[in-house]
Amino acid sequence: MSTFAERFRQEGRQEGMQQGMQQGMQRGEAQILLRLLSRKFGELSEEKRRLIESADSESLLRWSERIFSANSLDEVLQ
Repeated sequence: MSTFAERFRQEGRQEGMQQGMQQGMQRGEAQILLRLLSRKFGELSEEKRRLIESADSESLLRWSERIFSANSLDEVLQ
């Protein structure tokens, strides 16, 4: 019984660590994108900042790729 409980706790810890690492990576990706967008388009509105900070990794990657060809912030975030 204690072996099962210990294994269950260990799996829970590992899952929590993985989720934490993924969230940390997403925050880092969002911060880089915010910085690049600010440099290219100027100060971002609070609404746009929140959108980027709450985005998933796939959206952040897609927006990061668009920054090179976009002429406006809206073109990046469409």
